[in-house]
Amino acid sequence: MDVEILSRIQFAFTVSFHYIYPPLSIGLGLMMVLMEGAYLKTGNKEYETLARFWTKIFAITFGLGVATGIVMEFEFGTNWATYSRFVGDVFGSALAAEGLFAFALESGFLGVLLFGWNRVKPVVHFISTLGVWLGSMFSAVWIVIANSWQQTPAGYHIVGEGLNARAEITDFWAMVFNPSSVDRILHTWIGALIAGAFLVMSVHAWYLLKGRHIEISKKAFTIALFAGAVFSILQLVTGHHSASGVAVNQPAKLAAYEGHYNSAGKADMYIFGWVDQKNQKVYGPYIPGGLSFLIHGDFDTKVPALNDFPKEDVPKQVNAVFQFYHLMVAFGMFFIGITLFGIFMWWRGKLFNQRWLLLIFVFSVLLPQLANQFGWFAAEMGRQPWVVYGLLRTSDALSVVVTANQVLFSLIMFTLLYALLFVLFIYLLNKKIQAGPYDLHKTEHRPEQEAIAEVIDNQSKN
Repeated sequence: MDVEILSRIQFAFTVSFHYIYPPLSIGLGLMMVLMEGAYLKTGNKEYETLARFWTKIFAITFGLGVATGIVMEFEFGTNWATYSRFVGDVFGSALAAEGLFAFALESGFLGVLLFGWNRVKPVVHFISTLGVWLGSMFSAVWIVIANSWQQTPAGYHIVGEGLNARAEITDFWAMVFNPSSVDRILHTWIGALIAGAFLVMSVHAWYLLKGRHIEISKKAFTIALFAGAVFSILQLVTGHHSASGVAVNQPAKLAAYEGHYNSAGKADMYIFGWVDQKNQKVYGPYIPGGLSFLIHGDFDTKVPALNDFPKEDVPKQVNAVFQFYHLMVAFGMFFIGITLFGIFMWWRGKLFNQRWLLLIFVFSVLLPQLANQFGWFAAEMGRQPWVVYGLLRTSDALSVVVTANQVLFSLIMFTLLYALLFVLFIYLLNKKIQAGPYDLHKTEHRPEQEAIAEVIDNQSKN
């Protein structure tokens, strides 16, 4: 493989691994805010216990997110020097804003969040929890703004020529509110909140199946279930609005999403399928004129197709873009269906007696992560062959002195290191979950029957 392919694989691998953790941090941040808020409102110590428990898990995801995120900044300089030079002024302002307005807020309150229990008043601790969550949200804002500028550049002019060309900001707020930034920020936020809600549901569904921490798990599961349902529905709205923006700003990408090659007639929308790129056909069930209706509200309106653009300006891996996009949509519809059905069963008072349904929630924790990853894959692969849409091609963005062997060696090392980090993450996560939400040395806040049962169990083991 050549340097470009290896560099793309390396960056995709490192950013995908990193992106496991920030969505969980954002999502768990909201869960902690809701649980601690419920404690302040009701005075029920079980909500405080839940907030303490999920703070421990949040700390793991936050730490790994910071550690794995640093690597990508170095990759910009080593593998993508031309790209770094081209976007440096734009990205520099966005990343500086992240440090000033997001990371400072997040890290400033983090110490109080982690170590302030029993040291500050409950209201002060709640404010620190809220500050950490808002900091994680703002951090996502500036990262997504930088990425969105690559998709839909605005507020800039080009200085220099050839390898020395670079984009300079002429209007900071035009850069911030570029045509795709707001839609993509909302879509990213909500995807992260769904991931956090499903993690909470998964863990507490597992406790319920095992007959452990039953009452407190019912409370946590209910909070996460309603949050998951609300955000899953909102994600459908933001997804539609984002697709409408892609139709205007990146029509070739939208055509790749649906494998739409011929604009002679109406554009169909495929439920699922397989793209035969050689014969330019898609095999699978579809809604006739569905894409036309989605974009224009009319089943017969033409939509720009892949064949309307020069071959060198459209994605090469159309089938991959098609599959990632449709899997993301399928998972999103599943989230809506399973959470609304869960609420219906909760309303009927049967939710926590349905072991099959709880088992589905246990394993569904993987799906928001996959949906978030696949959504980014579709967006980034659909932008190809451009690294900055319409301005800089991916093939021109590489470092000219890096060799394929160097990239391959670093990719292998990253794979080994990240595999170890992932094993560590799973080990620590499992350890916290197995220990449960209660401090084993403090049983005063636990339901009496569970505390007695666990004491008896411990005596029988000894």
